[in-house]
Amino acid sequence: MIRMEEAKERFLLVGVSEQDGDDAKDSIEELKALAETAGAQSVGILIQNRERMHPATYVGKGKIEEIRELLFKTDADGIICDDELSPAQLRNLSDLLETKVMDRTLVILDIFAMRASTSEGKIQAELAQLKYRAARLVGMGRAMSRLGGGIGTRGPGEKKLETDRRLIGNRISQLKRELSEVRRHREITREQRIRSGIPVAAIVGYTNAGKSTFLNAMTGAGVLEEDMLFATLDPTTRLLELPGRQQILLTDTVGFIRKLPHHLVEAFQSTLEEAKYADYILHVVDASNKDADMQMHIVYETLRRLGVEDKKIVTLFNKQDAREDGEALHDFQADHTIAVSAKYGSGLDQVKNVLALLLREEKILVERLIPYQNAGVLQLVRKQGELLEESYEENGIWIRAYVPMEVYGKLDS
Repeated sequence: MIRMEEAKERFLLVGVSEQDGDDAKDSIEELKALAETAGAQSVGILIQNRERMHPATYVGKGKIEEIRELLFKTDADGIICDDELSPAQLRNLSDLLETKVMDRTLVILDIFAMRASTSEGKIQAELAQLKYRAARLVGMGRAMSRLGGGIGTRGPGEKKLETDRRLIGNRISQLKRELSEVRRHREITREQRIRSGIPVAAIVGYTNAGKSTFLNAMTGAGVLEEDMLFATLDPTTRLLELPGRQQILLTDTVGFIRKLPHHLVEAFQSTLEEAKYADYILHVVDASNKDADMQMHIVYETLRRLGVEDKKIVTLFNKQDAREDGEALHDFQADHTIAVSAKYGSGLDQVKNVLALLLREEKILVERLIPYQNAGVLQLVRKQGELLEESYEENGIWIRAYVPMEVYGKLDS
């Protein structure tokens, strides 16, 4: 029996450490995981200590010679740099090393192209790829003469260099028109949610923190769960029943990562805005990761970058089952913190109770006799509020309930 397997491309990973104590080593280990997720194989790692990246070649001349020797020894297909390269850096490295040169941004774009499943996700991923490549048509050199400029042959594909700029420009314009239609549809859906009166909680967190597992455990959403970076890309919204017959919508979002490419932030603006327009933020943290504090910092920086401010935040320290120590984690920026294991279901009832408490804080406690001729308002109380008690009296229905302000104004009308 002959087994046919697709050969993985082999890459050297190259990074620059600009100061002592930075996260260059952790960042390049993450780059290794990204490359593996994209279908590549890492065959070596090189980190150069410099005051700053070389503006023309990313690394210095001596390190370029070292890379050239290692490329020959490992029979690598190219290098992946741990930062976004400028067009000049990309072109110069390609010319000096005579090999395929990629950067962190292009690897992430490749993964997004692979993971996108909905029409919106595919449009956004392709748009981000094309914008990245449009600025680097000359710099990509030999890579642009191949079927694909990333790992393998994923992506929108390239034509001959002479016509690429015009073709890519036309395609970007077309994708922008398609994306604007999708955004309008998303805005209509968002407005319908607002009119329904059901609050929304956006699930955010570093990639692979367990957001999809948490959403599935809470709502049975059936979202793909895999132990890899960016396992799911397209957002999912599900209704969650809370204590007191309250309801809230949970919306999953794209995972964050350090050095998040601005092309992705721009292309996925409508998707990422789910967090901006949500009423609450559920921040899922991988408590078993040694870099949990750094990942939390990156999530908060990304939220600020998106304009997500003044939201009640519940931080969920997930993967408690995988922790090797019992040291407590803290998030001083959160309103509530809960230790959970979405995989085994521990702590999830506490999450529901905290969400119910947050919803209750936004409502007014009323004890009122509702005349029978105004009994229709009870439907609003049940749908948007929390009906604690009701009894049918001679002159009407006596209720004790928590209701939002807009319902409170209708009780006496």
